[in-house]
Amino acid sequence: MAVSELVRAELARHDWTVLRCVCGGSAEHLPLLFETLLTAGTPQDAFGYSLDGHVECDTVIDECTPPAVGVILAALAGEVSPTVRREFLDTLVRVSAGSDFSGAPSGDRMGDECRALAQEGFWVLLRIGLDGSAEDADAVADICECFDLGDRKSAYYQALLRDRVRARTKRRTALRHPT
Repeated sequence: MAVSELVRAELARHDWTVLRCVCGGSAEHLPLLFETLLTAGTPQDAFGYSLDGHVECDTVIDECTPPAVGVILAALAGEVSPTVRREFLDTLVRVSAGSDFSGAPSGDRMGDECRALAQEGFWVLLRIGLDGSAEDADAVADICECFDLGDRKSAYYQALLRDRVRARTKRRTALRHPT
């Protein structure tokens, strides 16, 4: 796969050299990491490359995380391989539940910012959850739990996604174990 112009624009929009990465250094290596993941032709080509430990680490986030959310959503708005889609959705699940690594007095400012940015991609995420695999639907439902959509809207879409997970899982089980 190729890196879309939208992703390139979102990567170029940020000065990654001045942003702190979760790994402890500068985030200047993140554009190359994104490009490597997005251009991997096979799952083996992406093996060993992960946003975990860079964009987030067990829901801990840092300065590079909000811009990275924009890159992830730009990528998910287009075509990405199933392996990369899984990596990006898993990252968004943890980021949406994330908290500020820096421990700044601003409290959970970056966590709130990341959730707001991810929520801007709600329709892109919902399309993936409704059109994709059961795992995709489950991840998108988890992400939506962190959004402030209003009780009725949130409950409706989470239930719709969870029903999709159950239906796809039931269908997969029936295909594996016909009666």
